[in-house]
Amino acid sequence: MRGITKRFPLVLANDHVDFEVEWGEVHALIGENGAGKSTLMKILYGMQLPDEGSIEIDGQPAALHNTRDAIDLGIGMVHQHFMLVEPLTVAENIVLGSEPRRGPVLDYRTARRRTRQLIDEFGFDIDEDSRIEDLPVGLQQQVEIVKVLYRDARVLIMDEPTAVLTPQETVGLFRFLRDFAAKGNAAIFISHKLDEVMEICDRMSVMRDGKMIGTVRREETDQRRLANMMVGRDVLLRVKKEPAAPGDVALEVRDLVLKHPLKPRNVIDGVSFQLRKGEILGIAGIEGNGQSELVEVITGLRPADAGQVLVDGHDAVEQRRGVSTGLNDVTQDSARQRRELGVSHVPEDRNGRGLITQFNAALNSILGDHYRPPFAGRAGLLDDAAIEDHARRLINDYDVRPRDPFITVSQYSGGNAQKLIVARELERDPSVLVMAQPTRGVDIGAIEFIHRQIVAARDAGLPVLLVSADLNEILSLSDRILVMYEGRVMGELSQDEATPERLGLLMAGSTDAAPDVASTAP
Repeated sequence: MRGITKRFPLVLANDHVDFEVEWGEVHALIGENGAGKSTLMKILYGMQLPDEGSIEIDGQPAALHNTRDAIDLGIGMVHQHFMLVEPLTVAENIVLGSEPRRGPVLDYRTARRRTRQLIDEFGFDIDEDSRIEDLPVGLQQQVEIVKVLYRDARVLIMDEPTAVLTPQETVGLFRFLRDFAAKGNAAIFISHKLDEVMEICDRMSVMRDGKMIGTVRREETDQRRLANMMVGRDVLLRVKKEPAAPGDVALEVRDLVLKHPLKPRNVIDGVSFQLRKGEILGIAGIEGNGQSELVEVITGLRPADAGQVLVDGHDAVEQRRGVSTGLNDVTQDSARQRRELGVSHVPEDRNGRGLITQFNAALNSILGDHYRPPFAGRAGLLDDAAIEDHARRLINDYDVRPRDPFITVSQYSGGNAQKLIVARELERDPSVLVMAQPTRGVDIGAIEFIHRQIVAARDAGLPVLLVSADLNEILSLSDRILVMYEGRVMGELSQDEATPERLGLLMAGSTDAAPDVASTAP
């Protein structure tokens, strides 16, 4: 790719970018959010047209007007969010759009045979007759890869491919990528996990602010240097923290049950745990195993079918409500009542539940407390001066950019939008902080900042419930770790006991390698 330039209104997404991949290599494309990686790969896959520049494959000009052109030239892409039809079988999904036919109808026998050949050739572990809806996410990703291989892809673009995988599944993916490249093909690996980039990739190309900063070989660099290239400054890759000093129980969940609305099973199946003041309790697991629903029940967004949620309210709130100190049963309380008792929530969907994107930063900085002093007066009208002062303080203290309280939050980058939510929830002086995927879709500089805020809150005595699909984040921040699988707690590990391999086994539903841990499961 030579001189690739792509302009959008007010944004120069790609600024005369040069990018080159060799046959036989796994090549990383890394950079912060908004650096231009996705735009560049969409151009390579024919999803967008460049304003300037050219593309060559094997030295020959390539005209890519749409994705069909890219597929015909041997370029395939596995998206971060899978594009599979769940009611269809593996074989049907793989041939969809390029179906072998016998007359006017699908030749399903040929589809199954070709699918089986590809599965065997690349050592995957999937049944061509299984329905997608019955497969775990790791096997669904294998289906996406086979779908691309069925179309004879020789250049494979993978966007954040390990985001939904256990460590064991990641090992299998890396084995495939090495074999794929060794056969004379090429893979482009887009990821924010620098340890994985260093493990699997031969070369790394780094983008920043729409420009290509440079390309380096693995033996010439390390994680710290790559992070510096991405951000333009030194970055602390793993936050430093002292051992926790847990205090009294602040949040307790007892035998919590949430039934599936359609299927005869429980989404949350008898979950129990305690969270103490001054500690970070991490909840790990592959997405879709009940973690999101657990957060919703704890924060009052969804009612439980059985069990209890107990919260230690903030002293001032307890005095106002006239209740005694100690744990308060909030199982039947609304989300507002729980916030009044001091439960702060950083939701996993920041735009859907954390912000009102049409509102400015000042109004978003008081969401959830907008009806209370000092933001609302006796007549219930908003106090604009108090709201502006509050917003300016948060924006300055938490380095939210641009530093304008009246900017519409839809104009923020993902990292700055997330910092505004974290600032709002921490500055409420909460009794419990629930954080779901706190750095999802956030660039490495904002990740460093948010992680420091979480540890500082813990050190100040705040109990933090951290739910994350990022194992590095869980391992770096948590003092204790619970692992969820199919709605159940499979086990609990201390920070010293936790390893990626051990967590991966529990995330996959196995406790064979950790019998001492398995004994804590219900």
